[in-house]
Amino acid sequence: MEQNSDLQKRLLLALTLSFVVFIAFDLLMPKPLKPVDQNSTSSTPIVKVTNSTTAPKITTSAPTSSSSAPLSTFKALTSVKSDRFIYSIDELGRIAQVTLLEKKYEYEGEKLKLLNPAWVKPLEIRFSDATLNAEALKTPYTTSSELIDLNSGAQKVTLTQKLSSTTVTKEITFYKDGHYDLNIKLSTPQAYFVMPGRRPNADHTIYMVNQGALLKKTTGEIQIIEDGDAESPEDKLNGVNVEFASSFDRYFASILYNFEKPLKVYTQIDSEQNALVFIAGEQNFALHGYLGPKESNVLKNLNPKLTDAIEYGLITFFSKPLFKLLQWFHNHVGNWGWAIVLVTLLIKLVLFPLSYKGMMSMNKLKDLAPKMKELKEKYGKDPQKMNMKMMEMYKKEGANPMGGCLPMLIQIPIFFAIYRVLLNSVELQGAEWMLWITDLSIKDPFFVLPILMGASMWYQQKLTPNTMTDPMQQKIFQWLPVVMTLFFLTFPAGLVLYWLVNNLFTIAQQFIINRAYANQKAAKAALQK
Repeated sequence: MEQNSDLQKRLLLALTLSFVVFIAFDLLMPKPLKPVDQNSTSSTPIVKVTNSTTAPKITTSAPTSSSSAPLSTFKALTSVKSDRFIYSIDELGRIAQVTLLEKKYEYEGEKLKLLNPAWVKPLEIRFSDATLNAEALKTPYTTSSELIDLNSGAQKVTLTQKLSSTTVTKEITFYKDGHYDLNIKLSTPQAYFVMPGRRPNADHTIYMVNQGALLKKTTGEIQIIEDGDAESPEDKLNGVNVEFASSFDRYFASILYNFEKPLKVYTQIDSEQNALVFIAGEQNFALHGYLGPKESNVLKNLNPKLTDAIEYGLITFFSKPLFKLLQWFHNHVGNWGWAIVLVTLLIKLVLFPLSYKGMMSMNKLKDLAPKMKELKEKYGKDPQKMNMKMMEMYKKEGANPMGGCLPMLIQIPIFFAIYRVLLNSVELQGAEWMLWITDLSIKDPFFVLPILMGASMWYQQKLTPNTMTDPMQQKIFQWLPVVMTLFFLTFPAGLVLYWLVNNLFTIAQQFIINRAYANQKAAKAALQK
């Protein structure tokens, strides 16, 4: 049983350190930043496909005709305006830029632009025939309207491109919530593909978050191909049926979807190990799209299945219901900060019975430490007999050396789930809590929350029974509040708020349990008199 007690100590230490290492790597490792060449065409591959049943073959060569404009620059053909966003459609019939007008999305004092000018753009069409494709990439569209105002309701624009062997017509109906209906018509049958474009490039934080391509297959399986990691053959799909295809970053997504008829998707990997998604079109092809923030309510109102476009990494299955709980509290209190506080309180209340047993067991082990030391000195040369005596002592005193492990193990998925929710939920961007905390998605500007969190962690350690005898382990735990405070200085305020509130509730819980244990000891002593 001495081994069990040591196991509990090592588990506690390992879990705490794993939190530190995981969060530090996930949040503090800087993302590789690549300079954007505003006139570069190398990131805009050309599609060469021999027939409509094979995947598009991608090369990195740009059109060679001197009359073709660089694909990374554009002239606005149509502007689509609402009170929340402006879409700019360029001469090649693509959504070349999306500007978000809401103040909460501003970046460095300017309106946030979602798309990288040098990347493949949403609604770009690629033909299988190389000659036709080259012509299409330098032949401008005409438009039925140069300006669309959605404040008066949904509006339609017709884009037309006349090529030598076919005429392409795109009818797009835009809606105020950011989604659109897309109808593509070709005057003659041609094999082609339409693209959701490369992901939005609107996350300017240092946090390591998933970004790339997400496919919701008709089988229900969700496949994510992260930017920079698309190296294996499995990341290249040929003719897979999907309900929707999404190119996404931390908070935003470009999605093409159809829940009535499967979309046939192909993917290719570019030279930087990023997945480009191609959706096989038809002569008369209807589908839907969305381009904007991954707001749960907006996607749910379009179709509940679209909420699968919001992912939280490997623990999505647990994070999604946790977000729904957080959202439920927000709907009732109207503040995401207080919703975090209430979710934390609810979690502590649900886990209280387990925590009570675990902490009572730790208190007993602390009181038994002198007797354990005596048994170790007396029977140290006979481990089998020593363990037998300790088992007898634990049974007599009603102590369980493993009692404190279960609450810790249960908290692991809860912590990682809420960490992902608070890091990936666009609803927290620009969300106020109170006083100086005006954005829960970024760091506390005055570092008050991290310092309070560190202080609460230190005080919590003082209250918690410590059964450690190893000097090195004791020193590590003594310095953990300082280390965690330094890490949390750059954490999103919402995540620091969760940890601070969790510590405060744990302190209150420890006071209650310590008093209950003291009363239990006093009652036991009174009976023995």
